[in-house]
Amino acid sequence: MSLMAWSGEEPLKSEQVAESVNTNPVVIRRMLLDLAQAGLVVSQTGSMGGSRLVADPAKTTLLDVYQALECGGVFSLHRQPPSRDCPVGVNIETVLGDVLQEVDSAVEHVLKNITIDDVVQRLKPCGTLTTEKNARSAKSMARSNGKVKVLGTA
Repeated sequence: MSLMAWSGEEPLKSEQVAESVNTNPVVIRRMLLDLAQAGLVVSQTGSMGGSRLVADPAKTTLLDVYQALECGGVFSLHRQPPSRDCPVGVNIETVLGDVLQEVDSAVEHVLKNITIDDVVQRLKPCGTLTTEKNARSAKSMARSNGKVKVLGTA
């Protein structure tokens, strides 16, 4: 979403986003579906298609994104129940459940105070170095195979 905010109104293809975060475009498409269902992005198919932000990045918080992607908490308990014959195992789920709720609340408190725009603003000081590095890489790529794709530039 930060890459979309960085690129403005220009829709980004899932391949572009996937390349930026070094993952498979299918992973990005699945996430974009969740983000679209939450009303955070809109996608259009076709050669001129792609995805872009719907809401103002200055009003969209990282908590909005976190909740849209249905993150089930920072940590989780083991799938198998502990032994009820163990003095620790019999109560560990209750004790750790309370701890997990505190951790999740703390994470959500931080995320609700950071917007997508905040993230982009934090990226901008890094952008000058990245842009120069990408430009050098693009020139090198152009010499080697004629295909140039530079992401993350302003």
